[in-house]
Amino acid sequence: MRKKSDITVSINNAEHYVWGDNCDGWHLVKSDSLSIIQERMPPGTSEVKHFHQKARQFFFVLSGEATLEIGDKTTRLTANEGVEIPPLVAHKMRNDSSSDLVFTVTSMPKSHGDRVVVE
Repeated sequence: MRKKSDITVSINNAEHYVWGDNCDGWHLVKSDSLSIIQERMPPGTSEVKHFHQKARQFFFVLSGEATLEIGDKTTRLTANEGVEIPPLVAHKMRNDSSSDLVFTVTSMPKSHGDRVVVE
């Protein structure tokens, strides 16, 4: 029988990377057909506005408050709220709050190498 530690994934054992202005990402699932990443954005940070040619994404907030620009609309998400973004729709995530934003982003297929910056 396999131990729980052999099959579970968390930010403690997932592949980690740093992006943007001191933001963190952890690859919870990393394959060509599916990507699930947990990310942390400190207060006052943001991603550049972009879209994906093929990837459909779902952002889900675990803690904090996210501001998402999706096309020409802006929406705020708090803990336990999410939003789906289809391919070819420009979007940008910001953390305008005074505390860390922690969320997951699920992409089908993976979004790496599929991003087109629009700013």
